[in-house]
Amino acid sequence: MEKRSLIHHFDFLWAGLDKVLGLIVLGLIVISTITFISASSGTSVKLIDQARNLALAYSVMLIVSRVPPKWLERSAVWIYGVGIALLLAVAAFGLIKKGARRWVNIGVVIQPSEIMKIAMPLMLAWYFQKREGVLKNLDYGVAALLLILPVFLIARQPDLGTALLVMSAGLYVIILAGFPWKYIIPVVGFGVFCILLIVIFGGYICEPQVKWFMLHDYQKHRICTLLDPSTDPLGKGFHTIQSVIAIGSGGLFGKGWLNGTQAHLEFIPEKHTDFIFAVFSEEFGLLGNLVLLGLFTALIQRGFAISSSAPTLFTRLLGGAITMIFFTYAFVNMGMVSGLLPVVGVPLPFISYGGTALVTLGIGVGILMSIHRYRRLVQS
Repeated sequence: MEKRSLIHHFDFLWAGLDKVLGLIVLGLIVISTITFISASSGTSVKLIDQARNLALAYSVMLIVSRVPPKWLERSAVWIYGVGIALLLAVAAFGLIKKGARRWVNIGVVIQPSEIMKIAMPLMLAWYFQKREGVLKNLDYGVAALLLILPVFLIARQPDLGTALLVMSAGLYVIILAGFPWKYIIPVVGFGVFCILLIVIFGGYICEPQVKWFMLHDYQKHRICTLLDPSTDPLGKGFHTIQSVIAIGSGGLFGKGWLNGTQAHLEFIPEKHTDFIFAVFSEEFGLLGNLVLLGLFTALIQRGFAISSSAPTLFTRLLGGAITMIFFTYAFVNMGMVSGLLPVVGVPLPFISYGGTALVTLGIGVGILMSIHRYRRLVQS
């Protein structure tokens, strides 16, 4: 009877939730733990901290998964409003660390920009739900204004990486809501044109005297270092050079767990956070990367499957945007570690060490599970 009671208790915890999504996230956490043990070089304090962070993210995921999407819809405006108020508080009297004003003390020190990663798609999904059936081009303009305000406040902290993630989260909702492709294609074309200009004329526009519109010097330096890391091999280019060496040296099968030389000889900076993918690649090689990519692909596919079968426009837009946030995290992190994108400080989902980012990701998974559970309850 006791054994049966324990099994029943376990089933209660997962009743109505998406077990496939849970197993995918569990697989990523297993890879994270294995890689983190190597990346942290056996430091027990970091291991304990990461275990605490994972436990907190898991707890938050379970709590959010029990929140009906209708409640999320009703609270969307309040969550967005609180997020904006906290960003304004950061701009007025926020804490400065390492030259950036990103935190505010409200009894506990928090980073409000992290709230906007969830608040932004919540707000825009709520807005388009309210405009369903009467949607006009002007509504996309209103949505753009709701998006621009937090992105501007975050970018001026400065925190370009988080600003890009928040902007992406909002743009995904706008596009999924039916924004006309005739407006998207010219913007994408202009972006490609700018990238080509940077690649072709990089030698000139990266000169110190040339100023880039709306970008800080350190942000310009990141992009120019991406084009040629050897221009600053002991500075900004060091991260890229060492991570590319680590990825390449892993070969097909990798050097084996705990046998990565670049990581254990301290050549890879931030090896347990933003650059943990380089540690994993060196030790598990191309085959390990294919497994990791397979899990991320499965996560994205499952997220879209849940979103496409959601019963309301709000849940479809919210689920789709959160799924694309996972994609953006993984794509940007792997791209910057591989030397294909500038280093912008974006963690690898469920793999990198961190507290706030893991909680944010846990909330995202919890929302997807809530959408899935709500759909099942409606059908039954």
